Amino acid sequence: MLGRLLYIRICTIFAIMVDLSTTLSKWLFWDVDFETIDWKKNAPYVVQRVLDKGTWEDFKTIMEYYGDKNIKEIIVKLRYLDKKTIQFCSVYFNIPLTNFRCYNIKQLNPQHWDY
Repeated sequence: MLGRLLYIRICTIFAIMVDLSTTLSKWLFWDVDFETIDWKKNAPYVVQRVLDKGTWEDFKTIMEYYGDKNIKEIIVKLRYLDKKTIQFCSVYFNIPLTNFRCYNIKQLNPQHWDY
């Protein structure tokens, strides 16, 4: 646990050195101009896209860039994440499911088919 916290702290300190435009998969952002993305301003969009459709390397990259604390704050406020992603984030970041906005929205609007 201490090693993970130290790793996260070091990554937060050196987050400025990570260049998302060269390390993230470009195909994740097929619907926007990749070169004009403001990585700080559009952090919720970037985090959601990487969590939903990105690779493990993309996930590690955003962890290094945004940091554990910032990603936790972002994911609990997102309006949509698929079921697997919510479960992964809940376990990985040790956040109860009921703290996720998207989980509560899904509970309020049940679907006919659970797939």
